[in-house]
Amino acid sequence: MELTFIPLALVLFASLFQGSFGLGMKFMAPLKWEAWWLVHSLFAMIVLPTVWALIVVPDLFGVIDAAPMGVKLMAMLFGAIWGIGGIMFGKSVPYIGMSLTYGIVLGLCAAAGSLIPYFMKDDPNASALPYVISGVVVMVVGVALTAYAGILRDKKDDSEENKKVDLKAGLIIAILSGFFSAFLGIGFDYGYAEGAGIGHYAQEAGATVRNSSLAIWVVVLWGAFILNAAYALFMMYKNKSWNSFAEPKSAKAYMWSIIAALCWFGALGVYGQGASLMGNMGSVIGWPILMGGGLIISNVWAYFNKEWAGAKKPFNWLILGVLVICVGMVVIGYSNGVS
Repeated sequence: MELTFIPLALVLFASLFQGSFGLGMKFMAPLKWEAWWLVHSLFAMIVLPTVWALIVVPDLFGVIDAAPMGVKLMAMLFGAIWGIGGIMFGKSVPYIGMSLTYGIVLGLCAAAGSLIPYFMKDDPNASALPYVISGVVVMVVGVALTAYAGILRDKKDDSEENKKVDLKAGLIIAILSGFFSAFLGIGFDYGYAEGAGIGHYAQEAGATVRNSSLAIWVVVLWGAFILNAAYALFMMYKNKSWNSFAEPKSAKAYMWSIIAALCWFGALGVYGQGASLMGNMGSVIGWPILMGGGLIISNVWAYFNKEWAGAKKPFNWLILGVLVICVGMVVIGYSNGVS
């Protein structure tokens, strides 16, 4: 049972966090974006992963030290590449809006984050490939439908902010963001390299298969933090916003920065546990399910925040897209049992 239902349940549970962390970004004021993001990155990428890993992985730093330097450097590099995608995500939103950005980025991230690890493996499950590709294609269609729903909804928005649209530039940035964002999952998969990965050394030290994933995230997210922190510091220098940390009445913004960090790494931590229990194909199968589930949850929150109020036709397209995504998730989930 643990090899079938529990891993999938963990990934689906992780998608609740994946789709919820963005809520915290609605409460940045009075902090500047770069100050809020630096605090968020510190907790999400350094503090929380390290504390959780120290609890469940015996001799965590000894494990990391024992892993081959080449594996650690590549894992950090993949994390840093994801950081580029995350920055591009934020840049694309002002051009084409949140809905279209989410649809493109999560769709490409799901596809690339599933298929690239598959073809990087030494012994991939060839029988599962048709189901994986079919499921990814179905999910991408579903994401495209939700993006179309977002476009229809945005057309009904006559605000000045919504009129500042540069479709060509926004699409280019969002496409690049989706591709680069997939490297977070690729870095995690690389950290599980058979016999030489960080996860292998964690298990040798006494960690369970499920908890060994936390040691991998610690290393991958070092690379992610370095790039995110560097960009935030650059923006603080550029905007001369160093005093933003001392803004009065900013306790609520700090609180939401940490809550968002808990949700963000909660998604990755729980996902890693589920993917590790799925075996060699875990990241190939689990990553698109995490992205698809996260997109569904984010739209549920959008509905409760009345972002779809007065947009019945776009909302119907959204529901259709969500249903198609669910079908794709079922197909991909089924592929884990194919031999």
